[in-house]
Amino acid sequence: MDRGDRALAVSRAGRRVLVVAGSDSSGGAGLARDLATLAALGCTGAVAVTAVTAQTHERVERILAMPPDLIAAQMRAAFASGAVAAVKIGMLPGAAAVEAVAGELRDRAGIPVVLDPVIASTSGATFLDGAAIEALAGALMPRADLITPNLAELAALGGGDVGDEPCAIATARRLLRRGARAILVKGGHAAGASATDILVNRDGTVERFAAERIAASRRGTGCALSSAIACHMALGVRLGEACRRAKAMVWSELAG
Repeated sequence: MDRGDRALAVSRAGRRVLVVAGSDSSGGAGLARDLATLAALGCTGAVAVTAVTAQTHERVERILAMPPDLIAAQMRAAFASGAVAAVKIGMLPGAAAVEAVAGELRDRAGIPVVLDPVIASTSGATFLDGAAIEALAGALMPRADLITPNLAELAALGGGDVGDEPCAIATARRLLRRGARAILVKGGHAAGASATDILVNRDGTVERFAAERIAASRRGTGCALSSAIACHMALGVRLGEACRRAKAMVWSELAG
């Protein structure tokens, strides 16, 4: 590394995000979408690959889970390679992987963590079984500064009715009692003319981020949203504003 490279590394140290997630061979979601989002917002990415998938935009054809100790080793190497200003967690292939990731974050309390609980793919492939969901709720959620479930994921994590906004908020608040700082309930799968994401904070406050619903759908929007939030948090933006900016970015991509 020459002097110019070292200067660039130092200048970017405050906006480096570690992405812990699976690959998607189609490029539509997973690490490819995460890293593209970070780059668009001026953040750099380090990675810990949790699984390699062979998938198209229609289906998941094959999944190869990385051994939990390898996932942990990748995270340790990323932390050792330079300052990490935020962590974004996506697909985790099982309870042992969840526990491994939680273990690597246990002594890194100063780094904000955004957890996107990827329970199933858009095409219907299941990534987390019941034991893994329980591990996610018990071991990893207490370490997260923000969790970003859609309505189906919120129901799976909280075991409650999320049929309307008051029920979704009540379920989110039950989950917050397990230790997370905040939950952003994504409203893309809800009914209505607008898609409203609801930020439920541990202090009881609620913030809403509404946008006109767009008929077009696109894979990987959850990956992009959570990565954008993590990038903004790495840059020192407060949580509510980070959510607002991230939603505006995803909406702009869908509208375009």
